[in-house]
Amino acid sequence: MLTTLKEVLAFAEEKKAAIPAFNIDNMEIVQSIIKASEEENYPVILAVGQAAIKDGKLALLAATAQVLAKKSPIPVVLHLDHGQSLEQVRMALDCGFTSVMIDGSKLPFHENVEISKRALEMARAAGATVEAELGCILGVEDDISHDDSKPFLVRTEDVEAFNRAVTVDALAVGIGNAHGIYKGLPNLDFDRLSEVNDISSVPLVLHGGSGIPGDMIQKAISLGIRKINVATEIRLAYVRGLTKEVESGDFYTMSNSGKAEVVALAKEKIHLFKNGNV
Repeated sequence: MLTTLKEVLAFAEEKKAAIPAFNIDNMEIVQSIIKASEEENYPVILAVGQAAIKDGKLALLAATAQVLAKKSPIPVVLHLDHGQSLEQVRMALDCGFTSVMIDGSKLPFHENVEISKRALEMARAAGATVEAELGCILGVEDDISHDDSKPFLVRTEDVEAFNRAVTVDALAVGIGNAHGIYKGLPNLDFDRLSEVNDISSVPLVLHGGSGIPGDMIQKAISLGIRKINVATEIRLAYVRGLTKEVESGDFYTMSNSGKAEVVALAKEKIHLFKNGNV
């Protein structure tokens, strides 16, 4: 069943767990993630990222996700990941997205507040929910990047001021997390996360979930993270499955192998994100 970010994050808060947001890039990945969520009996967020949008797949993936989600007994959120403009937010809402992210983290603080307010107005009119971002997520994914030389950790005073100015449904925070695959052990600032969690009533989001060790994921969840994004690992799993059967030369043998790898990885992540509480 299609639902909103607010609904699944309320469930996560009640269970002291996190909901996975898996990026979807083709129909097979959508099928696989919903299959994994049904087998684990756990809500899931299907996120459409900027690479898929640049590839012309926004409406196509939305249509596929909606057809499969409406047939599923599991709560499924259709989410725009790292929305780059209000125009893109409008496009997603017109395609039936139940949740949108407006990423104003590169903007000056007051501009981030204003664009988040506008996105919230648009989303509420469509019955959808909104995620915003403070601080910078390092690394590169879908051609989205931040300059590592600039301050990137979320500031507690910004969280307080942002929450006073606008009430979004989820807030992504930069605590040293990065897009893509980490080259070494992630350097996450859990003290900063704890400080932010203490002052924020808005559910917190951890981007760059691919490759973060399980114990660090569980610690982040214990400190208020309620949504965790996984993109790169999902894509790599699908490609790994395809290449396992490439010598077969058979389309469906390769495709089913790719889907099986995605199902296995998604179930592994869901089990981890349950944090032993569900």
